[in-house]
Amino acid sequence: MIARVKNWVGRHWPVVRLRTLLLATLVFVAALPGFGAIFLRVYENALVRRTEAELVAQGAALAGAAAVLWAAPAQGEPASGISAPPVSYYDTVSEIDLSTSAILPPRPSATPATSPPEPKAIAVARALAPAFAETKLSTLSSIIMLDRHGVVLNGPDAGKSLAGLREVGAALAGMPATVLRRNEQYVAYYPWEWLTRAGNLRLHYARPIRTNGQVAGVLLVSRSPSALFRGIYEDWGKIVLGIGIIFALLVVLSVLLSRAIVRPIEGLSRATRELAAGRRITPRHPTLKVVEIDALFGDFEQMADSLEQRARYLRDFASSVSHEFKTPLAAITGAIELLQDHGAAMAPAERERFLANMSADAERLSRLVRRLMELARADVLVGERGARTDAAPVIAAVADALGGPSFTVSTELPRAFPQLAVDADALEAVLTTLAENARQSGAAHLRIALSQAGGHASIDLIDDGPGIPPADRARIFDPFFTSKREQGGTGLGLAIARSLLDAYDAELDLQPADSGAHFRIRCPLA
Repeated sequence: MIARVKNWVGRHWPVVRLRTLLLATLVFVAALPGFGAIFLRVYENALVRRTEAELVAQGAALAGAAAVLWAAPAQGEPASGISAPPVSYYDTVSEIDLSTSAILPPRPSATPATSPPEPKAIAVARALAPAFAETKLSTLSSIIMLDRHGVVLNGPDAGKSLAGLREVGAALAGMPATVLRRNEQYVAYYPWEWLTRAGNLRLHYARPIRTNGQVAGVLLVSRSPSALFRGIYEDWGKIVLGIGIIFALLVVLSVLLSRAIVRPIEGLSRATRELAAGRRITPRHPTLKVVEIDALFGDFEQMADSLEQRARYLRDFASSVSHEFKTPLAAITGAIELLQDHGAAMAPAERERFLANMSADAERLSRLVRRLMELARADVLVGERGARTDAAPVIAAVADALGGPSFTVSTELPRAFPQLAVDADALEAVLTTLAENARQSGAAHLRIALSQAGGHASIDLIDDGPGIPPADRARIFDPFFTSKREQGGTGLGLAIARSLLDAYDAELDLQPADSGAHFRIRCPLA
C-alpha cells in the first residue's frame, strides 16, 4: 500500500524550480498563523473573551450600584452598610473557549413565579432603570435584574421567574457564571460567516448582588460577541500592513535564499555539464556563504581535480602500455616474418637464436600482463575495515626470506609496538618489493627500522646501494618507469606498492639520502 502511494505521488508530483518551491514554502509558512487564527479560532476566541470581559465589567459596576441602593435605609429605618470590599484584588480568568465550552440552547422563556417580587428589590430596579437604559445604548447589552428568588424585576418578563437557568442558579448560589447559548435571532450579514462559530452565539453573564454578605439579587447581562469579520474589518489597516510587511520579508528571504542556494547550485550544474563535455570551468563561489553549499563547492573541485588527474593518468598509462607492448610485439613480428621468409635457409643455430628472442619477448609480455593485473587489483583495492597487523613479525619474515651472504638485512624493532591498521599480506608485499629493488640495484645491506610518531607508525628502509639519480626521483612511482628494462624490469613494482598502501590510508615516499636509497612507509595505528 505504501509503495502504491509512493508510486502515485512520484507520477503526479510536479517538477518545479527550486525558487518556486522555496517561495511557496515561505508563503505557506507565513500564512499558517492566519489560517490558524481562523480555523483554530484563536482570533475569534479573543473576540468572545473580550465580549465576556465587557459583560463582567458592566455587571460588576451595575451590581455594585444595586448593592449600594439595596443597603440604603428606607425612611425611618436605621442605616446599614453594604458588604465589605474584598481584601485582595485578582484578575478574572475566563473559562469560555469556543473549542471546549458547551453551547446551550437559546434562553427559554420566563416561567410564572411562585411568589411576588420583593418590594425592596422592585425599588432598587426602578432606581437603576435610567442606568440600565444608558448602558444599553452604549453596549447593546440586555440587562435583567432579579431578586433573591430569581423573579424578574424589569423588562417585559417582569414578575416571572428565571431561576431555572444554569447561570442564574449559580449566581443565586453566590458564584458569577458565564454561559454560551445559541442566538435564535441571528441573521448573517457577511458571505463568509460560515467560517465562524461565534456568529450565532450569545453570552449570558449572571452576577450576584451582595448586601451584608448575603445574595440579595442577580444581575443578568447578555450580548452577542463581536463578529469575526467585523473585527477583521475594524483592524483591516493593521492586517493589510502586517501582510505587506510579511510579503516584503518573504521577498527579501527569497532573494537571500536564491543567492545563497539556488544560484550556486545552478552554477555547479553548468560546471558539471561542462566537465562531462570534457571542458573544465571553475564555478564562481557564492558571496553569501552557506556551510553545506561551500562544502559542496569544495567537493566539486576535489572531484574535478580527481577526474582530471585520473584522465591524465589514463592517457599516460595507455601511452606507456602501448610503448611497452609495441617493442616486444614488433620484435616477435619481425622474427616471425624472417622465419617465414628465410626459415628453410637458416642454419639451426640462427633459427634457435630467433626462437630464443621470441620466447624472451613473449615472457616479457606475460610478465607485463601479470604486473598490469596486479596494478589493476591494487588500484581498485578497498582496504579491509578493521584490519590489524603486528608489524614486527612481518618485517622479520621479510628479512629472513631475502637476507643472504651477498645481501644482508638488519632490523630495528621495538619490543612492544602498537598494531598497524593495514593488512599483513599488503604490508609484506610492499616490503618485499622494496627489498628486492634494493638487492637488484646492487646494495649489499638493507636496514629496516620501525618507529612511532603520534598516531602513525614509520617503517624506514635504508640501503647502501648506488641510490637513485636526482633526475629520476620525481618519476620512480610512475607506472612503467624503470632503469632496469634490460634486466626484465617492468617499472610497475613501486606503483603497485603505493596503490596497496593507499587502500589503507598509508603512504610510501622517497626520503632524501646522502648515499643509497631511503624509502619510508607511514601507516596509521590500529
